[in-house]
Amino acid sequence: MPDLITCSLDQGLLTLTFNRPDKLNALNSAMYSALDRHLRAASEDPAVEVILLTGGTACFSAGNDLRDFLDTPPRDLDSPVFRMMRTVLTLDKPLLAAVNGPAIGIGCTLLVHCDQVLVSRSAKLRMPFAPLGVCPEFGSSLLLPRLLGHQRAARLLLANELLSGEQALAWGLANELHDDGEQCLAAAVALARRLQAMPQQALRISKRLLKDGQRRELEETVRREGELFIQCLASDEARAALQALV
Repeated sequence: MPDLITCSLDQGLLTLTFNRPDKLNALNSAMYSALDRHLRAASEDPAVEVILLTGGTACFSAGNDLRDFLDTPPRDLDSPVFRMMRTVLTLDKPLLAAVNGPAIGIGCTLLVHCDQVLVSRSAKLRMPFAPLGVCPEFGSSLLLPRLLGHQRAARLLLANELLSGEQALAWGLANELHDDGEQCLAAAVALARRLQAMPQQALRISKRLLKDGQRRELEETVRREGELFIQCLASDEARAALQALV
């Protein structure tokens, strides 16, 4: 069986690629565990300077695997998905994302924690929590209103708005827009190399300073969202919404 997340280290740049193309890179418990493991190892490995997340040139991630939600939903805050979230929150090395095609649900909220997000014109960002009978996760209820303003955050988290790559750039969810997947990936690598040219200790300290002002509030929000998300998943309306889609 191929790795669900492939890992490639090239001269200090660690590229983590979601590798479940038959399921549009939908994330399941095994993938959360693998991503958590890779990020923890990268944090401690002096050979890793910058981390790049991608799903390849066709699809970033369709979000959480819906069948996984039904069969093995997270039961508590020690579930793989929540461990992965906590690892991302403490990561002090630059985290980049190259987004092509769908970035749905947690495949979208993950981007808010990246230091740079590059998208192609094929990108499609959506956070369909309310239609699935669940609530926002990964700190999105705190970070999105601050980043976008309340009304735009509500369009994403309440009204299930779908953003194109162009709209993601205009709204501030992405830093760069590229014509296709190959260009997007190449530009992400070029940006990573620019960051690698910086003094690495200063780079990590700078990232910590950027994050520290809201770290405690964000950790508490992620915890509270997680508790409510678990409750929502157990509800009749969530199970009905999920069953209708699997």
